[in-house]
Amino acid sequence: MASDTVKLTIRLPAEDVEFVKSYARAHHISVTEVIDRGLRRMRVAQSEGLSPDIDFITGLIPADSDAMASYHAHLEDKHR
Repeated sequence: MASDTVKLTIRLPAEDVEFVKSYARAHHISVTEVIDRGLRRMRVAQSEGLSPDIDFITGLIPADSDAMASYHAHLEDKHR
């Protein structure tokens, strides 16, 4: 975590607060650390762009294809 810190108050639904507290307890870290790790992951993902897996599959399906029609045709063939 960065050495220069600022206190921030946020409002979240009660179930989200309970979840993050439970998650932090289970992993023996603070709620601040949970949030910091999530923000760091978002920063890295944003700076790196799409993951290599997404880059790999992008463009495999032609842009002019009708995905729903193809899926329904597949289901019809499968369940005949």
